[in-house]
Amino acid sequence: PLPVALPSSSADWRELVAVILISVTTILTAWTAFQASKWGGAMSINFSQASAARIDAARFESDANRQASVQVALFTQWLSAQTSDNDDLAIFLRDSFPEPLATATTEWLDERAVDAQAARQTPFDMPSYVLDSAVQAEEKQAQAEQLSAQALTSNRNSDNYTVLTILFATVLFFAAVSNRV
Repeated sequence: PLPVALPSSSADWRELVAVILISVTTILTAWTAFQASKWGGAMSINFSQASAARIDAARFESDANRQASVQVALFTQWLSAQTSDNDDLAIFLRDSFPEPLATATTEWLDERAVDAQAARQTPFDMPSYVLDSAVQAEEKQAQAEQLSAQALTSNRNSDNYTVLTILFATVLFFAAVSNRV
């Protein structure tokens, strides 16, 4: 091992302390700049994924609205056929009911048979009437909210590291200037 010479004067000690301070601060500045960049990237990715989830949620919601519209029209035609005693058309339409309308209508009719006054207004109010697309839309919307929250956290972390980078750069500046003064 090489022998290390210790500083002999106070000026030499100050210079050694300044060199150590500058070295440590340089490493910390580089590390905080890296962290700020890393968290900024995570923020961008999370916001991008949140946008994609919102697009998916809108698509699923549009599908659910379209399915509900078709099913409301089908139910309305069935109800009209029922009330006009067109049994053949009513049977044909009822056999055409897709899920969950078929199940919800059966439950609704059973409920009305027990107590018509207390029964729900339509099968669309039944708990069993749940469109898969609507459920998927809600799930995607919740995912988008979660990703947005993560993006905001990443943004806050990036901002904090940026402030630290500025602080360490300022320390570097003053340490370098004080060594010259």
